[in-house]
Amino acid sequence: MPTWATISFQDRSSPIIEHLTFFHDHTIIVISLITIFVGYIIIALIITKLPNRSLNEAQTIETVWTILPAITLIVIALPSLQLLYLLDEESSPSLTLKTIGHQWYWSYEYSDFTNIEFDAYIVPTSDLEDKQFRLLDVDNRTVIPIKTQVRCLISAADVLHSWTVPSLGVKADAVPGRLNQVSFLINRPGLIFGQCSEICGANHSFMPIVIEGVNSKTFSKWILSQA
Repeated sequence: MPTWATISFQDRSSPIIEHLTFFHDHTIIVISLITIFVGYIIIALIITKLPNRSLNEAQTIETVWTILPAITLIVIALPSLQLLYLLDEESSPSLTLKTIGHQWYWSYEYSDFTNIEFDAYIVPTSDLEDKQFRLLDVDNRTVIPIKTQVRCLISAADVLHSWTVPSLGVKADAVPGRLNQVSFLINRPGLIFGQCSEICGANHSFMPIVIEGVNSKTFSKWILSQA
């Protein structure tokens, strides 16, 4: 969950966000090295009393600063392409979850089961119980089994919304009349929090997302209780 004074990523709860974090760290290292190198050259040119006449025209350095950026781009592009491949659509999910954005709440439907659908409203501050989080908890949590590939179909009933769960590495626009799709796998049990990330009206800040990752046996019991 998000906490105060946290500038890094949230705790990783899926393989997707683990790859995204690795790519972020990898890119930051490359950018930092480039910044240090360019800064060193600028400072060296500033403090040098006389210009280096050999730099006015040199075929060698022209070759170097053409090839070096190309290699740098390749170093960044290869893991990026791998990540795009991993984020591609899942062809054989084990569970399908349909999510609809409303002003201002989310509704969920488990397409693989009959008559299992519900709305998830934010819990008012006056109704909060122990161990519930202000402005983050909902009255009906979305229960998902861990170690299971999930396909989430996302749309909206009125205006643009965005279904976003940072610790899963998932973010997709909810567009009226259109279905977007994301896939994810939860690798550990627990509560995972998200929020709408598209300004959708006066109560945009009050439509959180809560996913509860549970084991398969607990999920089966929950499905039976909902049915």
